Amino acid sequence: MASERYNPRKVEPEWQKKWNDDNVFVTDNADPRETYYVLEMFPYPSGRIHIGHVRNYAMGDVVARYKRARGFNVLHPMGWDAFGMPAENAAMQNKVHPKDWTYENIATMRNQLKSMGLSLDWTREFATCDVEYYQRQQHLFLDMLEKNLVYRKQSKVNWDPVDMTVLANEQVIEGRGWRSGALVEQRELVQWFFKITDFAQDLLDALDTLDHWPEKVRLMQKNWIGRSEGLLIRWDIADGAGKAGDQEELQVYTTRPDTIFGASFMAISADHPLAREAAKHDDKVAAFCAETRHTGTSLAALETAEKKGIDTGIRVRHPFDESWELPVYVANFVLMDYGTGAIFGCPAGDQRDLDFARKYGLPVTPIVMPKGGDAATFEIGDEAYTDDGVMINSRFLDGMGTDEAFETIAGKLEAEIVRGAPRGERKVNFRLRDWGISRQRYWGCPIPVIHCDDCGVVPVPKADLPVKLPDDIDFEKPGNPLDRHPTWRNVACPHCGKPARRETDTMDTFVDSSWYYTRFTAPHEDAPTDPAIADRWLPVDQYIGGIEHAILHLLYSRFFTRAMKATGHVSHDEPFKGLFTQGMVVHETYRAGGSGPNGRWVSPTEIRIEENDGTRKAFLIDTDEEITIGSIEKMSKSKKNVIDPDDILSTYGADTARFFVLSDSPPDRDVVWTEAGVQGTFRFVQRIWRLISEAAPALAAAEAKPGTGGKALEISRAAHKTLKAVAGDIEALAFNKAIARIYELVNVLAAPLTEAAKGKADAETLGALKEASLFLTHCFAPMMPHLAEECWQVLGGTGMLAMAAWPAYDAALTADNEITLPVQVNGKKRAELTVARDADPESIKAAVMELEAVVRALDGKAPKKIIVVPQRIVNIVV
Repeated sequence: MASERYNPRKVEPEWQKKWNDDNVFVTDNADPRETYYVLEMFPYPSGRIHIGHVRNYAMGDVVARYKRARGFNVLHPMGWDAFGMPAENAAMQNKVHPKDWTYENIATMRNQLKSMGLSLDWTREFATCDVEYYQRQQHLFLDMLEKNLVYRKQSKVNWDPVDMTVLANEQVIEGRGWRSGALVEQRELVQWFFKITDFAQDLLDALDTLDHWPEKVRLMQKNWIGRSEGLLIRWDIADGAGKAGDQEELQVYTTRPDTIFGASFMAISADHPLAREAAKHDDKVAAFCAETRHTGTSLAALETAEKKGIDTGIRVRHPFDESWELPVYVANFVLMDYGTGAIFGCPAGDQRDLDFARKYGLPVTPIVMPKGGDAATFEIGDEAYTDDGVMINSRFLDGMGTDEAFETIAGKLEAEIVRGAPRGERKVNFRLRDWGISRQRYWGCPIPVIHCDDCGVVPVPKADLPVKLPDDIDFEKPGNPLDRHPTWRNVACPHCGKPARRETDTMDTFVDSSWYYTRFTAPHEDAPTDPAIADRWLPVDQYIGGIEHAILHLLYSRFFTRAMKATGHVSHDEPFKGLFTQGMVVHETYRAGGSGPNGRWVSPTEIRIEENDGTRKAFLIDTDEEITIGSIEKMSKSKKNVIDPDDILSTYGADTARFFVLSDSPPDRDVVWTEAGVQGTFRFVQRIWRLISEAAPALAAAEAKPGTGGKALEISRAAHKTLKAVAGDIEALAFNKAIARIYELVNVLAAPLTEAAKGKADAETLGALKEASLFLTHCFAPMMPHLAEECWQVLGGTGMLAMAAWPAYDAALTADNEITLPVQVNGKKRAELTVARDADPESIKAAVMELEAVVRALDGKAPKKIIVVPQRIVNIVV
């Protein structure tokens, strides 16, 4: 049987050992060839790789192997994003040390990745929890501190009172900690920040230069940076009802000052000074502010939460009408760290404001209508009117367009001076906030500063780095173990020598992944980088990873590259030249006991599928009970629709797994994992091996060269066209298209190879077949490298295919012999004619007259003339 003749369990480890022993994929920085850096987002060592990893790393490996064959000096490294809360959770739950848990997982996952046959330079491997790595990260922090790119300030954070740690907005679910379930508190803590906002405009402008990034990612980053041009307006406080203290005005930033006559309320953050003052005098306001502080502060949380508010009793005067007073509400959808922490609500022009106004019975005045509308009848129903148009109910603005109204309002408010300053001031605002990196956790990179009662905050001298994490840690209590360590936090002040305290916060793990791609270029360098080497390799030519990292990781990395440039570690701005976001691997779900909530999820390994007349049914293997086949979803442990890569690799081999996850759909879309699909791929692997290995003895003495006529020429045309097309597909990351062409070429070669194996092929055909078989092997080598090496050997290839150059195609053999000409009758296209490229005009005219569509169009009339434009078009004039 074919499976006995090609055994991946035997073959694949042998080739992996040969590649490793010969250092085939070790990259030399001194190699003078043109560089190409391909990198997949490095994994978190959670325990085992999943099928998504197989797809992600197979994609990068195809590119790396192909570029290596094209003569590039390729850098394709691997490391581990190894700090973070999961290790601490494991330490608490399993009574193991985070370091031990992490490195054990790394060892397991490293072996799994190696079994995939990836062309990785393992000599550059590191984990972000390696002291050698985070020492250099601390070095970078100190350099950024010297350049005023790091600062420390009081900031509001989400605080979990049970786990006693800061939570990201995304970790607050319905006001509760994602792990503990405790009600989250909003606390003011002193936090460390990176000044990413210093680069906001540059980060935004440079998105236009990233033309090898997906447009959707650039748009997501653009929206996250959120540049807006607007007006800062000062509203006089008319009546504070004793609740405004000594404050005389409320400042509001707005991008739509043209809608000012549609204002019906003011909304302020629960942390706004006016809200805090009002809360001192009103228990209901105080209670509402406290409740608001228990909710998450991410925009996603605010958009989905019910819009709530409370009237503070404070009133402000309209800038254009002293008799017009508006109520000031504390609202749960206003953030203190955007703009001024206050807005004016225009219900007619903003859906959120409209919902709020309807809920609290506030006025809704239409102020913009579509062009051509009737101001007397135009009304706002359940939806706000948010488009441009014509101003109505806006006094001196009526009849203007929205842009003209903006300028008119801005001009008037800029000209009015109140308390020594303009009533209105043009401002550019960014939604982007500075990056808070402080985390109250043990398993992270220590922040290298010391707190001295006399000297204040003192940076750790670089000569004293690294600030190492202590190993003797107690996880019996919640909170940060570094805070209660008996000795680690106690240290002498580097300035005065008096007793001082280490910073016990560690860095956000996003910091670790914001510069690792740079460290890969010179991982053993004493400094964080070797600038000359980094600039030779960077930016990364092709970066591959999930769309879930489109904003934070990629934006932070872009900032970090700029910060490293400012501190002299690199001389470029952008980290990644090309970016590709791959789709997920998804799978059917299965449930026993019904499809409802009482049914239990069943894993694919527990069932068998039966198909009859196009109907699929699933049964439990153990009991024959029929179960429900559910929807196709992202693989998850909770729904048990997970496939273990080890099972696939041990049963079918790495090449089958790699080929299948690349073949079924475009790489940016999800691929559905099916057992039938994997089995089909495995049969194809066996078919290739059978065809080539059985024909190899007959091909051994043949000289690989193109055929010149008949069957041999047809074989060569197919092989050269495929070689050219597959190269183009890989360059475009269209792996599924490349694989489809490989299938087609195998179908073309199957019969001739079988005949050759039986001794029924002439010398010219054998030469064409040998060349075509070598071309085929080159084409699938990036996807199925182990099978390719075996085929290369039996075909008489020299050395290892992994080190062989990509062959050149003959352009003459890739040109199509036939062309399709449009046929027009009196200037209107009626048909198409496929003819030989070198067909003479008279034969073309004769063929055109026989086309059914042309006969119908002529309707028995004789053409006055037929004009043939060679290889372009045929015109018939009647």
